[in-house]
Amino acid sequence: MRKALLLLLLATPALAADRVVVGSKNFEESRLLGEIFAQLLESRTDLEVERRLGLAGTQVCFEALKTGAIDVYPEYTGTGLVSILGEPAEGGPARTLNRVRSEFLSRWDLWWISPLGFENSFEVAVPKELAEREGLRTISDLARISKRLRGGFGHEFVGREDGLLGLQRVYGLDFASVQPLQHALKYQAAKAREVDAIDVYTTDARLITHKLVVLEDDRGFFPPYEAAALVRGKAPPEVAAALSLLAGAIDEQTMRAWNLRLQEGKEDEAVVARDALRSLGLVQGEREETAARSAPTLTHYLWDERSALLRRTLEHLSLSALALLAGIVVAVPLGLWLERHRRGAEPTIRLLGMTQTIPSLALLAFFIPFLGVGTLPAIVALWIYSLFPIVRNTYTGVRDADPRAVEAATALGMTPAQILREVRLPLAAPVLMAGIRTAAVLTVGTATLAAFIGAGGLGEPIVTGLQLANAAMILSGAIPAAILALLVDGLLGWVERALRPAGLGSR
Repeated sequence: MRKALLLLLLATPALAADRVVVGSKNFEESRLLGEIFAQLLESRTDLEVERRLGLAGTQVCFEALKTGAIDVYPEYTGTGLVSILGEPAEGGPARTLNRVRSEFLSRWDLWWISPLGFENSFEVAVPKELAEREGLRTISDLARISKRLRGGFGHEFVGREDGLLGLQRVYGLDFASVQPLQHALKYQAAKAREVDAIDVYTTDARLITHKLVVLEDDRGFFPPYEAAALVRGKAPPEVAAALSLLAGAIDEQTMRAWNLRLQEGKEDEAVVARDALRSLGLVQGEREETAARSAPTLTHYLWDERSALLRRTLEHLSLSALALLAGIVVAVPLGLWLERHRRGAEPTIRLLGMTQTIPSLALLAFFIPFLGVGTLPAIVALWIYSLFPIVRNTYTGVRDADPRAVEAATALGMTPAQILREVRLPLAAPVLMAGIRTAAVLTVGTATLAAFIGAGGLGEPIVTGLQLANAAMILSGAIPAAILALLVDGLLGWVERALRPAGLGSR
């Protein structure tokens, strides 16, 4: 196991001088820009490009960049100023860019490449019918009636100083209820009038297709959000040179049109990125028209993506298997040791039980500053989750082994080690295996969240499908994950029956 983990560490892509790792956040525009970066680097350099798109938000991407787990990702200057540096939104675009450039360079050796040419600012929007009925034109107007309205905002927006927290302080927004939602789901909720106000982006294509009114930021709360490539200083020099070709090349209208193809046309981000680079003249070839297509049925989607589904299933299985194996190697000996030292057993097991209360995504994100992104932090987090049920059942099974059998073995003159090996462990096998089965099912289920930190697996289509509100894509990950959990549980159930001592079940 130690050797396997060491190999994973040594295989971290960002350590290779001839390889570049491109990351992105987990919303459509960021993924598209990340794909554009990747394709441009593949076209203009000899570097091997690896994609880790759809990472879970600003802090995950930023920590991954600092630790070298990725080399570049698309970021916004206002986000860098307020969310990362923690400074107030003051000044225009030039001042914001100069501030984040100097601070990121001096603190972390991170480089802001010249902006791409458009801003993607936060805005607050309400349904057109509500705006007309209440005379809403500005965010100040919204604050006047917010106590009887329901807000639906992105998970990250809710906790950001340049998001809802700052709006509450500056405008006095005080909604009757606030519901955190995935980006695509906010528009569905607003259309169904399940929420009355949502946060939107300037370049969001859904502003074209939904009847929403964007409210004026009459107090100048939101800072400039110029999109740019944020590059690690130790990345290969060709990265910054190639990405500088995008400086000033994309305007707001163009970005919104590309987003429309993703969000409403349901086109693949790789196709849109290819066409975008061709339209900018940065790669060779004529633009190929791709007709918008309706969302495929689940059966068709599973068939079309069968190769990717097999790859993701194998990734998911390997993540879960390595974590479970590591859990067995540590937890079974620990449970046996606790049976010999019972005074400290319950406090130790309760301490391990506390790990089950830590939110899965929070635990995954916790390891990023130390282990980067990818498979290694995912395996470590899943390993921690597997410990409690195995330790608990190992200790309980050995402790509560049939007292008559133990007494008989003692009377025959067997040593404690012999009793443990020949009597207690065989009798405890069904209980011990029940703990392993529980840990296995938990590990397979939790492994879907590993996609948020670039570890792959069946969580990839679930995360992307949530962003695109694509039910077929979500189910293409959720159904195989559920089937995999059932198969693993069934296999371990067979092992449990095979290990059960003869006659134990009849008694």
